[in-house]
Amino acid sequence: MTSEDLIATLSRDLRPVPRHALLRRVGLGLGLGVLATLIAVGGLLGYRPDLVIAMHGAVFWIKSAYTISLAACATVAMLRLSRPDGRVGGWLVAMLVPVLGLAAIALGELAMTPRADWLAMWLGASWTVCSRNVFLLAVPIFAGLLWSVRRLAPTRLVLAGTVAGMAAGAWGATLYCLHCPETSALFVLTWYTLGMAGMAALGAIMGPRALRW
Repeated sequence: MTSEDLIATLSRDLRPVPRHALLRRVGLGLGLGVLATLIAVGGLLGYRPDLVIAMHGAVFWIKSAYTISLAACATVAMLRLSRPDGRVGGWLVAMLVPVLGLAAIALGELAMTPRADWLAMWLGASWTVCSRNVFLLAVPIFAGLLWSVRRLAPTRLVLAGTVAGMAAGAWGATLYCLHCPETSALFVLTWYTLGMAGMAALGAIMGPRALRW
């Protein structure tokens, strides 16, 4: 068999991939995971009673902007890594922007707060459960993203898993804002980020196992 015959045989029954198939598949997995997490927030943790009032303040949107921007960057990077020739470009570096921005806000908070109150501002009232909650709330989203990506064609499995975990963690943290009443940027920078990093670490471990094709 010549090379031309082999190519013709392999390509004989190929069907064109529908346009935007990647976006639809990832969107489905992400949407199902977000829905499951949203139900978990409402059913297990409960929405904060002053949510409507909080949404009229800057603090709620600073937290949300931080987590959503990280989620967006990680999700785009994951989409690019879902292809065999996927390159993340500058999307991972772009994630430093919200981190540095929130760090600057946290430094401003420290500068305006008496030193004796720094520890209370850092720990808040829920530091013992915050990172754990963010991690656990991200699990359904992570499962949905793994389901989506494993049917595609990633080749950098550790990185793809890490980015999928980071995306899941950031979306989970975004939904956790609906429950969490903490207002300190230093708190969010520490404990929210720790939960997201934990999910990214799980993604690095699971990537080679769950995304192999």
